[in-house]
Amino acid sequence: MKHQDFVDVGLSTSIKAFEAGLVKMAGRMDFGHVSAVLVLDQGTHDPIFLSVGNTPAEYQEAYKSIEDSRRDPVMKKLKRLSVPFIYDRQMYLENNAADLWEEQAMWGFSTGVAVGLHLPQDRHFLLGVDRMDALPQDDARMTQLLAQLQLLAVHAQDAALRLMAAKPSQASNVRLTPRETEIMRMTMTGMTAIAIAERLSISPTAVQFHLINVRKKFNTNSKHQAVLRALALGLRQPQQVRHRCIAGALAQDIDEQRRRHQRAGRPDLATHRLQQQTRALHRLLVSI
Repeated sequence: MKHQDFVDVGLSTSIKAFEAGLVKMAGRMDFGHVSAVLVLDQGTHDPIFLSVGNTPAEYQEAYKSIEDSRRDPVMKKLKRLSVPFIYDRQMYLENNAADLWEEQAMWGFSTGVAVGLHLPQDRHFLLGVDRMDALPQDDARMTQLLAQLQLLAVHAQDAALRLMAAKPSQASNVRLTPRETEIMRMTMTGMTAIAIAERLSISPTAVQFHLINVRKKFNTNSKHQAVLRALALGLRQPQQVRHRCIAGALAQDIDEQRRRHQRAGRPDLATHRLQQQTRALHRLLVSI
């Protein structure tokens, strides 16, 4: 798949086009079903679920059941993780939810890959691709699928917030200081905070301070989301540089998660998978 295919999903101009783009991308990844859900937490009230995808109409009622979602092990895991993971029948059996798997498997939701992005203002974007056949056994292919879904989620969440949240965007009113603009332009070329600090003869702490301010202004919680917002506001770079800078920012976010796993003493397997995803993202986009 070309990187422009991922970009086009994020630039969808309508919910219908957004849904069609997701279905097309899922098909290219060899998955028959795709679902994207924007979750808006309401505090003491039940959360609002806004979804698009190609879930069969006959399964829609069960699929959207809030009661079932509270028991669903995939939904529980999506609330805790921000990296892609695989689900199958065994996961449901281990969580005493075999009945949920039996019901969804009839409609082609036997196994798949899912990822959740946790956004500011108690919003969450969930993306999953599903199919009936078993997933590839080849580790390299699976790592590629995980990386592709992560990248698709980054672009898709931007379209979901813009098209589905039904709130007027104030991104166009954001004003960056000259220093913030300078640092964002360097970040968009893939430079790290340390490299930017050396270029500008300031401390890495000062660079991080400006990046945090930019993220607050854009109302984002990660570097790659800030890059996407900056691109939308016109901080343009040549096309190849734009594609690589999004990949670089995303890879840095994944690497930060890997370091958190290490500090928390998580199992080596989780750390290994994060390392694989980081490398796969670089390979996926380095040739663009």
